[in-house]
Amino acid sequence: MDTLLTSFKSHLIDLVNIFRIADLFDIAIIAILTYVILAWFKKTTSRFVLIGIIIFGLIYTVARFFNMYLTEYVFQGFFAILLIAMVIIFQEDLRRFFERLAMWSIFKKEKSVVSSHPHVDIIVNAVSTLAQKRQGALIVLKGYEYLDRHIEGGIELDGKVSQSLLESIFDPHSIGHDGAVVINDGRIAKFGCHLPLSSNLTKVRNFGLRHTAALGLTERTDALCIVVSEEKGTITISREDDLKKLRTTDQLRNVLEEFYHKKTSDWEKKSWFQRIIHNPFEKSIAILLACGLWFAFAYQTESIRRDFVVPIIYRNLPNYWVIEEPRYKEATATLMGSEQAFGLLNHESLKIELDMSNVKEGKQEILLGANLLKHPSNLTPVGIRPNKIKLVAHNMIPIEVPIKIETSGTVSPDLIVRNIATNPKAIKVMALPKDKKRLTVLTEPIDLRSIITTSTLTPKLVLPPNVRLIGDKPPEVRVTIEIEKKQMEKKR
Repeated sequence: MDTLLTSFKSHLIDLVNIFRIADLFDIAIIAILTYVILAWFKKTTSRFVLIGIIIFGLIYTVARFFNMYLTEYVFQGFFAILLIAMVIIFQEDLRRFFERLAMWSIFKKEKSVVSSHPHVDIIVNAVSTLAQKRQGALIVLKGYEYLDRHIEGGIELDGKVSQSLLESIFDPHSIGHDGAVVINDGRIAKFGCHLPLSSNLTKVRNFGLRHTAALGLTERTDALCIVVSEEKGTITISREDDLKKLRTTDQLRNVLEEFYHKKTSDWEKKSWFQRIIHNPFEKSIAILLACGLWFAFAYQTESIRRDFVVPIIYRNLPNYWVIEEPRYKEATATLMGSEQAFGLLNHESLKIELDMSNVKEGKQEILLGANLLKHPSNLTPVGIRPNKIKLVAHNMIPIEVPIKIETSGTVSPDLIVRNIATNPKAIKVMALPKDKKRLTVLTEPIDLRSIITTSTLTPKLVLPPNVRLIGDKPPEVRVTIEIEKKQMEKKR
């Protein structure tokens, strides 16, 4: 028993020592994402497929944690095609999820509250009248989700909901009586709309086309559809993936009141405690799953060391200062951390940055400490080799250097190059004092084969190493090439 307590205390101390604020945010982000997925998919028709995938994921995690190589190998092949499978299986659910995420509807309800009671009474009375007359009708009450991509056709109306307007739209002589009416926030947005049909033949086998369209829309959105049968005069409501036939108008009124109550719920008025305890099962599962994943993939008490060759970056070198070549461009850094941390490491992020803003003239020595190494927070630098470097820095001075013209090829045999001149003959540049006497600035090679007459060109300049132009704009150098034709000898 004492051994177990000692081992538990040791692991607890190790956990406290290696746990960082970043790990807390890491767990929190995964927990939030997991909760959002669980809260969303528990209402979808594909939730059982998601549960199956989660079970496979848990088995794979356990197999990896206990080094069950055969199981891990088999499941790696499964997860290789999992992403494609999820896109195919959940394509409609994912589209709905991202639409709601864009509207922030999962976390925050809409602030605009609509008084539902007048609309409920108008809709109930209109539906009751249509059912008594046995006039077919299909009414769509919009929820939070967008309906535009699911609805085809229709005529824009944007009129206030009234019993007479609804009855006139579904009059058999009306041009839009076969389509659906879309109601949003107490106004009829469209009428004569065509809805997607459901492919669930089991549920719609005893219903007509209007019922099939209503179920097709509610399978894809959070809307509520009311259907009045033209043959029997019955009232049916469709929500999510279910059709329910109502016997009385009071039942319809209760359904509409519940629908509007949820849409105009007092989520904003709830206390933080009420929000926290909302959906406790999904939140508990999300937190446990996030913690389990962190322990399986991020937590590791054993540390290992690895060496990396990292570049040395010279930052903030003052203008017109230069470091003599050869200079150190790389160093070897030793990092310590867990196997998982090294697995997530991007090697290109490792670099040693030297601040050269306080550089001095001549030879100097710079210590390469761990504080100069840019590295992830979950890895600890142990050492850098070499631990110090020597370099020579110089401050450039303005020097006037001559311009030398570079040419290639020769002119045509019947032409003569009389003179090549530059204007100006020299330019001022920034260079090292020791290079003052031996510097020349070359022009880009001028091809004489293309010169057939006296020409003035402005070639670019080619600067030697450790030479810089003064200012941002390079000076303009004009090269004039004088050409003459050869005089032909007279025949004797």
